[in-house]
Amino acid sequence: MNSDKIISPTWKLFIAILICEGTGIISGLIANTGMNPWFETLNKPSWNPPAYLFPPVWTLLYLLMGISLWLIWKSNTPAPQKINLIILFSLQLFLNFWWSIIFFKFHSPALALLNIILMLILILLTIINFSKFSKAAAWLLVPYIAWVSFATILNYTIWSLNK
Repeated sequence: MNSDKIISPTWKLFIAILICEGTGIISGLIANTGMNPWFETLNKPSWNPPAYLFPPVWTLLYLLMGISLWLIWKSNTPAPQKINLIILFSLQLFLNFWWSIIFFKFHSPALALLNIILMLILILLTIINFSKFSKAAAWLLVPYIAWVSFATILNYTIWSLNK
């Protein structure tokens, strides 16, 4: 069965956003990012953003990611390419899910750094590949890659300050 004929574009938008937002919510709950005494003990750079900034930023980024995914999902892109694009998007989202858990729950800035570098590469590949079928879908991921680039530098700095 072809989901393009079964699921309306409105439902696809809802599902795509729910998948992305749900990824962040579930990961955050598992990682216990809100109340993490271990993180408070770490040395952090002076430019570390305040904790209250992360939830609204990630909520917006997950929304943009969901819309980006939706644009690809609802597009007229041939099925084989569309499947590959969705798999690529899913791989970076999978790494996104694990980053908070690795960093905050497993207390491993080093492994989280490896994870986020791989995630950054996959986000870039997703943007490049999405741009071939939807410029808008690709551009919606630019704030995400910008934030993850910053987060990568922050992750590296925290790891360096605490080794």
